[in-house]
Amino acid sequence: MTSLKRSSLWLLAPAALTVALAGCWGDSSSNSSDNNAGTTPIDTTVVDSNADSCSVLSDSGSAVVVGSGLSGDPSAPEPSSGYRLGYQAKYSSKYMVVANTPLATKAGCDILKAGGTAADAAVAVQAVLGLVEPQSSTIAGSAFMLYYDAASKTVSAYDGRESAPAAATNFYLARQNQDDAGSAPPVPNARRSGRSIGVPGVLRMLEMAHNEHGKLQWSQLFDNGISLASQGFKVPSRLADAINSNATNLALDANAMATYFHADGTPYARGETMTNVAYATTLKAIASGGANALHTGPIAQAIIDKAAQSVGDDAAKTPITPSLMTLADLAGYQAKKRTAVCTTYRAYYVCGMPPPSSGGIGVAQTLGILENFDLSQYPPTDPTNEGGVPSVMGVHLVTEAERLAYADRDKYVADTDYIPLPGNGMSTMVDKAYLKNRASLISTTASMGVASAGDLGAIPQGVDTTVEHGTTHFSIVDTYGNVVSMTTTVESSMGSFHMVDGFLLTNQLTDFAASPTDSNGLLVANRVAPGKRPRSTMAPTLVFKGTEPGDFLMATGSPGGGTIIQYVVKTLVGTLDWGLDAQQATSLVDFGASNSRTTNVDGSNAKTATNTAGTLDLTGLVTGLTTLGHTVSTSAQSSGISTIMRVNKDGAVKLEGGVDPRREGIVLGDGAL
Repeated sequence: MTSLKRSSLWLLAPAALTVALAGCWGDSSSNSSDNNAGTTPIDTTVVDSNADSCSVLSDSGSAVVVGSGLSGDPSAPEPSSGYRLGYQAKYSSKYMVVANTPLATKAGCDILKAGGTAADAAVAVQAVLGLVEPQSSTIAGSAFMLYYDAASKTVSAYDGRESAPAAATNFYLARQNQDDAGSAPPVPNARRSGRSIGVPGVLRMLEMAHNEHGKLQWSQLFDNGISLASQGFKVPSRLADAINSNATNLALDANAMATYFHADGTPYARGETMTNVAYATTLKAIASGGANALHTGPIAQAIIDKAAQSVGDDAAKTPITPSLMTLADLAGYQAKKRTAVCTTYRAYYVCGMPPPSSGGIGVAQTLGILENFDLSQYPPTDPTNEGGVPSVMGVHLVTEAERLAYADRDKYVADTDYIPLPGNGMSTMVDKAYLKNRASLISTTASMGVASAGDLGAIPQGVDTTVEHGTTHFSIVDTYGNVVSMTTTVESSMGSFHMVDGFLLTNQLTDFAASPTDSNGLLVANRVAPGKRPRSTMAPTLVFKGTEPGDFLMATGSPGGGTIIQYVVKTLVGTLDWGLDAQQATSLVDFGASNSRTTNVDGSNAKTATNTAGTLDLTGLVTGLTTLGHTVSTSAQSSGISTIMRVNKDGAVKLEGGVDPRREGIVLGDGAL
């Protein structure tokens, strides 16, 4: 934990900034008291008596409550377009939530309006995400949270990453019988088997943060989730797509079929009303009994039984390799409070998540390398148009720096409770002199293609390039100045497809290397071990003005699996180097590279023969990068960046929000200018 003094500097908003629709006002009548655990309904008038708080403006200018189903309700599903045009930065004065689904955003905003802290709101957001965005998040999943406490000027890093069962060995994901070198792999595959299911951690993590930073009672924070699960919600487009695309695997689980499919076996479609009574019952138990309600007792036993399932619920009784997780694993799980990865970048202080996430180190290393170049010379063109088109040299320098950072990440970063970082640890990885030397490897005339890890000592350690998958992210600022940046995940879309008591179990353990050695026979840092937490790329990020915490500037983060580092770096460079506002930097074309010859340039908003809705012409960018030796992929990127900045606008301090147009999220808060 870092404790440092407040500075007094402010970021100035761009002079030409156009104030657009502010996505937030409110209506206390939308709060639910449907909670059999004996909780008290939230009074949403505590902080803000404005009846329009936590709502959005319709095209006619009237306030519309999120989730009401009225015309202009952003939670009403729309066809998946890949990119929503025309988003502008939104502003509030006291508090703000940005998340990737409207109903989860509304749940957090209601808590803030009721006087809750960012920690309180995070619990409410997570509870709703597990219902309306189960393809990305679950209450039996994992998460990383950065929390800025405004009173003490400190940043805390909370680790709620899943862990491997105590019975797991290096070959847990590779063999049905771990001790038999000739044993076949798990069936039907590692992900769909019970072996991918980790010991969950997100609720224990949220409970730890709430105990330290919450104001409202824990039992008050689940009302939105319980009401929506009981009374029903309109199925969003991304959920409908996930149900349909994963139907074959979901068919092996009777609980999933009963939840996501009609009685005739057809999947719930976009816009249909879906309930999840089992989930409401689970939330009531958690509201009453805390995280222990999931880690012990009947729900815990149900999780163990489900993970141990050896045949599917389908007619063919498809064989499934069971998990070796036990009740003792669930009861013994502990969330951890770790020291954030904090480093200076130009005139800013940037904090990220430490291992077992590689996100904080990856972002810090990339920025430390880029610090040796004047990126302000290479801004995007026409930033008022969806963030603009990035420049060739801007993309080249950023992606080359990322290649170098990913090379170090793939070799050195894992759960440091098991495998320490090289040298003196974190300080070695983000050392300014070391990163300046790495920067010298970048040519302005040609791409390096594939980078080698830096020389950080004679470590006989292999390289692990295990691919990670989906997540979701939200950012919160409360009326007291506290801030949450939290990334939460089920791993791949709809996790392991095992479902119990209304929620999905993750396939998070597939983030471990399936084999303990690489192609050269060297042990990899990210190998499975009993109780170990798999490496992640989740990168919740906080930025402060100056050289220490105290003058909060920005909270951001994104889903995206192994590409999360790229999305976060793009957003940071967009704001800190190119002067983009929160929405412009979030909307800006996603670009980046892991340690391969391929450079990603998001084509979701590009004019092509098949996408006439696009507004940006990326032809020159792609041609320029190709000339420098990049292999360019223009596949649409699935980021879900959620950004909040603290800015000076028209002589007043405001919160400025940006939501990713590539997903379904919104910005909500206490009002608009």
